[in-house]
Amino acid sequence: MRRTVLAVATVVALAVTTGCGAVDKAIDCVKTADAIGNSVDNLGKAVGNAADNPAQADQALNDIDKELSSLKNKTGNADLSKAVDDLNKAVGNVRSAMKNGDNTPDISGVTDAAKEIGKVCTP
Repeated sequence: MRRTVLAVATVVALAVTTGCGAVDKAIDCVKTADAIGNSVDNLGKAVGNAADNPAQADQALNDIDKELSSLKNKTGNADLSKAVDDLNKAVGNVRSAMKNGDNTPDISGVTDAAKEIGKVCTP
């Protein structure tokens, strides 16, 4: 939450020197990056409980996919597009591992890619 407040404050400061369109995109990016971070946190918890509730991990992956679709459609930034692609690939790897019976898949690729999106979205 603190990083979102700081990022939004920075975006507001940018509004003084840039057009509103750029500010709107930056705010959308920050909001979506925060939502992805929450979904990744939920994925980590779900993977820890996957033996008891495998559907919870699948739902967390679906949430990440939804946020990624939203973010990818709103950006023309090459760095952000690459980070989104990397996160999509990492999510696919976790899905494959779970489909192949791994109840505790390695989600470090998802975590790393989500951190990169956070960095790219921070103005």
